[in-house]
Amino acid sequence: MTAGIDPATARADIDLSALGANLRTLAAHAAPAQLMLVVKADAYGHGMLRCAAAARAAGVAWLGVATPAEALALREDGDTGLLLAWLYGVDEDLAPLVAADVDVSVQSADQVSRLVAAAAVTERRARVHLKVDTGLSRNGAASSDWPELFAAAAEAEETGAVEVVAVWSHLAAADEPGHPATAVQVEAFDRAWAAARAAGLRPRLQHLANSAGALVAPRTRYDLVRVGVAAYGVEPAPGLAGMAGIELRPVMTLRATLANVKEIPAGAGVSYGWAWTAPARTTVGLVPLGYADGIPRHAGNRAEVGLDGTRVPVRGRICMDQFVVELGADSTYEPGAEVLVFGPGDDGEPTAADWADWCDTIGYEIVTRIGPRVPRRYLGQRE
Repeated sequence: MTAGIDPATARADIDLSALGANLRTLAAHAAPAQLMLVVKADAYGHGMLRCAAAARAAGVAWLGVATPAEALALREDGDTGLLLAWLYGVDEDLAPLVAADVDVSVQSADQVSRLVAAAAVTERRARVHLKVDTGLSRNGAASSDWPELFAAAAEAEETGAVEVVAVWSHLAAADEPGHPATAVQVEAFDRAWAAARAAGLRPRLQHLANSAGALVAPRTRYDLVRVGVAAYGVEPAPGLAGMAGIELRPVMTLRATLANVKEIPAGAGVSYGWAWTAPARTTVGLVPLGYADGIPRHAGNRAEVGLDGTRVPVRGRICMDQFVVELGADSTYEPGAEVLVFGPGDDGEPTAADWADWCDTIGYEIVTRIGPRVPRRYLGQRE
């Protein structure tokens, strides 16, 4: 267990009612396609087990994870619903997934064979989603390998070892509306589906859309959409929710209290390397979070935090456990004053999207990197 920060000093508040509202909004927007909530990477930093339970309570039929360990942790916590895992190594034992009734992605005839073996060991039929590469050039079978993959899957299904539930793929550029990659991938996906059926397969589901596809690319929705970051109230790219005509509320608010406050004279250097020097007498405050907790190191001298309905700037370099903000020459703030690092913006605080902009990254990274040392407090759902 990670030795953490006292929640009175700093914490991430996770609004499960906002998560539920976002999921219902996304489900209505993508209908009639079903909704899968992706809870990999500890639910993008929000807490996998609690967010998964909230999703089930909101009526979400499907959950998605990357790793077998994530899937098995959900099962050990009592989740019994539809669940897909899609990323594993060449030496990982797939039998525990089959035994736990977890759907497994496969992209090669070899992986089909591994699942057939797992089915034999567990004496259960393995549920399979066939992953095809339609242009992301990441995971999934290349088009030249589709015949071999589909033939192997059809043979395994005929023996009763597996059930082919779905054909799926992943979008490369749906967060850039009008990007030609999306149309190319849809065309490739339709060819893969036709090839699978020509091989004798009759899967029930096709799924291609990620959060961006679910929001603004209707042609990509098919039978099931996999929403990740959008469900947590972070847009895949600025303006996509508005373009879709919906509102999403950020689920995570990162809070801290000032651990120290001091006045410094003109010319005083702040933090490592004196990357910022006070041009005049001023007051600075110490925020007890740092890059070990997921605060991006390159946010130094770029980012801001919320304080009593206004914003104050980060000064100097982000340290491992702390960073400094400028409170102003006439500040009356004392240690213990609450700082909102980011949140939904209700009190003028920055959002995760603001931090992403300051750090030349994406909102996904801002929320996902908030580390296990930061305690989570869950709001909006009965314990």
